[in-house]
Amino acid sequence: MPFINSKISTKLSADDEKKIKEELGEAISIIPGKSESWLMVGFEDEAKLYFRGDNSEPVVFVDVSVFGSENPSAFDKLTAKICDIYNSVLGVSKDHIYVKYSAVSNWGWNGGNF
Repeated sequence: MPFINSKISTKLSADDEKKIKEELGEAISIIPGKSESWLMVGFEDEAKLYFRGDNSEPVVFVDVSVFGSENPSAFDKLTAKICDIYNSVLGVSKDHIYVKYSAVSNWGWNGGNF
């Protein structure tokens, strides 16, 4: 039950959104027990984001929520992959990408909680 939500300071084309979604779908398997079959992805483009007090360069904030416990080793590998994805698809410099992780113990779906 992972959810990856991205705030992006630039406009996303439909092709870019699809490519990022597909690559995040593959990347989520870096976390043991997670797969695209349960992944939800969200995009908020043209977000008003400032980094280091400036908004002249593209910036991305990625929020990754996962059901279960933290896995720092897998999170570290996923951060590298997420930075690669946004850099290759949108050209965002890796040092302008933040990735935040939340391990969630209560997750609801289909009228109940896991």
